[in-house]
Amino acid sequence: MPELPEVEIVKNSLAKKIQQKKIKKVIITNRNLRFKIPLKFEELLQNKIIKKVTRFSKYLILNFSNGSFCLIHLGMSGTIHLIEKNSLNKFSNTSFYNSSSLPKKHNHVEIHFKDLKVIYNDPRRFGFFKFIESREALVDRFNHLGPEPFFKNFDLKYLLKYFLNKKKDIKSFLLDQKFVSGIGNIYASEILFFCKINPTIFAMKLSKKDCKNIISYSKIVLNKAIKKGGSSIRDFRDTTGKSGNFQKEFKVYQRENLNCLRSKCEGKIKKIFISNRSTFFCNICQK
Repeated sequence: MPELPEVEIVKNSLAKKIQQKKIKKVIITNRNLRFKIPLKFEELLQNKIIKKVTRFSKYLILNFSNGSFCLIHLGMSGTIHLIEKNSLNKFSNTSFYNSSSLPKKHNHVEIHFKDLKVIYNDPRRFGFFKFIESREALVDRFNHLGPEPFFKNFDLKYLLKYFLNKKKDIKSFLLDQKFVSGIGNIYASEILFFCKINPTIFAMKLSKKDCKNIISYSKIVLNKAIKKGGSSIRDFRDTTGKSGNFQKEFKVYQRENLNCLRSKCEGKIKKIFISNRSTFFCNICQK
């Protein structure tokens, strides 16, 4: 599943191309995504002007000039493609859209503009599109989610209060979107490696220094992943079809039985399952 860095990259790509543009038409070829797309969806988006493209957690948000919104979640395998018109007034491929590995039968949503179109392709159909009528409704939609690692309120006071008397492992906390939004399985393992924290330790046992490190390295790891274009493990590509490179920077994720990359550490990377999710850590420096 695309995590915060991957969605941020898609958001930035879309913002460069579709902000301040009017939607000419919307074509739905399959309404049966995670949540069924209502019959009036095309009408709700038609002629709307996209004032801004933003993101919260793992959600893309099209901000319309009339104060309404379109919420987009990529699910497990969703990809967004920008197809632009060339000088001959024909659509040319600016992504890996014509790749044989991208069956067109998985195209579910097309958003057309004057000079380009946005195509949503999703083989597993766990993503969704949802029209939101007002900012109040949008805020209400996110009420159950915790702050992002980049938010000011993701601070020491917040962590200490949240972890108080909690007999729950820290890895599960980092995956809990009610605690912190946007961190997924890949980055949780990487963050804990830099913090030298064992993923199985109860949150209540963490020191103030541990909590400060979690706050700091969450930002550092996610920012580096954004700069590297995200992590392309299975399905993720940006809107131009470019794979991310952060997987080349992995210290523990998918490195089972390999040597620890920390200087002077002689440990091996171990793989265990926490809450049915694969978890990677060094058996020496993350004791």
